[in-house]
Order: sequence, then C-alpha cells, then structure tokens
Amino acid sequence: MRISVLTLFPEMYSGFLNCSIIGRSLERGIASVDFVQIRDFAEDRYRHVDDTSFGGGAGMVMKCAPVKAAIDSVRTEKSCVVMMSPSGRPYTQQKAKEYASMEHLILLCGHYEGIDARIENYVDDIISIGDYVLTGGELASMVVMDSVIRLQKGSIRDESTDEESYEGGLLEYPQYTKPAEWNGLKVPEVLISGNHQKISEYRKIESLRRTRQYRPDLYERYELSEEDKKIIRRNHLEDEFLTD
Repeated sequence: MRISVLTLFPEMYSGFLNCSIIGRSLERGIASVDFVQIRDFAEDRYRHVDDTSFGGGAGMVMKCAPVKAAIDSVRTEKSCVVMMSPSGRPYTQQKAKEYASMEHLILLCGHYEGIDARIENYVDDIISIGDYVLTGGELASMVVMDSVIRLQKGSIRDESTDEESYEGGLLEYPQYTKPAEWNGLKVPEVLISGNHQKISEYRKIESLRRTRQYRPDLYERYELSEEDKKIIRRNHLEDEFLTD
C-alpha cells in the first residue's frame, strides 16, 4: 500500500520510518510512504499557511487553500483522505484493518489550532487517537501508519496478529518469557505444563480478567460465547464470570 502524509514537519518522521518492523517493511516494498509539504502550496511569497481565527481566540488556524491544494496533489480515485483531529471519531483496531485494506491512504496532519473546518468537506474520515490534545497531527499519523503497516502481509508473521488485543473484542492475555522465575516472581505453571488445551483456556480467562480490569467498557459490550461459558465452567469460575 501507499501512504501519503500531508504535513508541515516531514522531518519528524525520519527516525520512525527507519526502525524495526516499519523500516523493514518499507525496505521490502511491502508499503511505501511519501510526504507532501503543505507549505509548498502557500499562496504568498512568505509561505504563510495559517491566519487568525474568526470570532477571536488564541492561536492560528491553518488555511483552506494550501491544505486543499496539497490534498489534490496526491489524491486519486482510489485514495482515502483521513484527517487527524482530537475531535474526530476514536481510532480502533477495526479502523486500522479497514485502512490496511486500502490501496492509497492520505493522512492529513493539522497544526497550531487546527485546520479551517471547511476542509472537512474534502476528507473521507476524521479520527482521534485518544481523548487528549497534541501539538499537531504528526504523532497521531505515526500511530496510524504503524498500526496499518504492521497489518500488511509480510510485515510480521500472520499468527502474530491473530490473538492480540482488541481482536475478538478483548484485551490480549498476559505474556511471559524466560527465565521461569525472576525476582521471586514465577510464570504461571499452566504455561509450562505442555497442556495446550489448558493453556488456551488459561489465556481466554486471563483475557476476560484483564479486559474487565483495564477496559470495563469493552467488557460490558463483550458477549460470552457458548465456548467461553464451557471454559468458565470447566475451570469452576462461575461465581466470577456467570453471576448475572
């Protein structure tokens, strides 16, 4: 897939694009990333891309014309334009999968007090990576790029994405590695038992517990399957999970 990033600060991405899974994926041609400097489309000789806000208020607002021209410079019939904004819809793993299936993703990064709201008429989606405000959309776009590129076939092993957090509506179970005992803390015995059915059941139960503890909103929406209920009963945890 191709990702085009529309930004005032392309230099922010150099380290991110050269490291780990993302760097290897780009080297292998699994994905490509190009940058559009929004300032190149400024209409005056001073390359201004922002102005004061109508109605008053602190800070500057990015102007429509250079942003729209930047979008038009790379947009095709197969492009999806996504604007980073704290007022957008929450970004989710499901949304990452949707973007990962696209041929060309354009990520629009605002700065200052944001982008003139009229630009929203020229984008396909507006997303937020969390309930907080950043100085610009660049960091948010890196989050989207990371989550999308890692889903491209060949970036990581297919099985690595099968049982991770948010797949199936639950957080991932806790993971452990060697040594089996560290600082007096032991790996759960079931994980070194070799009993694959017991391991699978343990992981399902721990996913339920972790989701209930850290993301009660997800847990409330999750509907126990008949197989979940069988696992709970086999492990005598009815009082913990089947109290309703």
